[in-house]
Amino acid sequence: MPAAPPDITAPSPWVRRFAGLVAPGGRVLDVAAGRGRHARFFHGRGHPVTAVDRDTTPLADLAQIPGAEVVRADLEDGRPWPFAGRSFAAVVVVNYLYRPLLPALIDAVRPDGVLLYATFMRGNEAFSRPRDPAHLLAPGELLAAFGHALRPVAFDQGRIERGDIPGVVQRLCAVGPRRPGPDPLPAPDGGS
Repeated sequence: MPAAPPDITAPSPWVRRFAGLVAPGGRVLDVAAGRGRHARFFHGRGHPVTAVDRDTTPLADLAQIPGAEVVRADLEDGRPWPFAGRSFAAVVVVNYLYRPLLPALIDAVRPDGVLLYATFMRGNEAFSRPRDPAHLLAPGELLAAFGHALRPVAFDQGRIERGDIPGVVQRLCAVGPRRPGPDPLPAPDGGS
């Protein structure tokens, strides 16, 4: 019997694994939110949320919920980062890569906040989209991009068979420089 397709409406197992590191009641930014699965997940955990995407149509219902903010912005059109001067208890980025945005993401993480990032890397082109090298991380790229400003808690890279979308991925959980540490690593939830 073939395996069931992944549930792309459920939160990423990586995000679920580290959700407990986010300060209770702290605002969470879901970058390139799509249908808002991570914003919805954190809102359900009692966090105010901000979801940003260039198409906010799938987020219309979320925009009506108290504690939820939906921002329509094309993050790649050359306009200023829409959250300049704001910081968040957590910044979540899943299945999205736009390298010029990486410094803004660092600035968006509160000094005691959390970055949860998971996206595709080189090698994925042999299995599925994306295949364009501009949209695939180089080995260790997330650590290189964020490790100088944030403290890595967990990092992995390679092929996964289970989780959001099977493929070749890179994942990072990092915390701000003022986060009391060390953080205990949450136990794997059995997912990828």
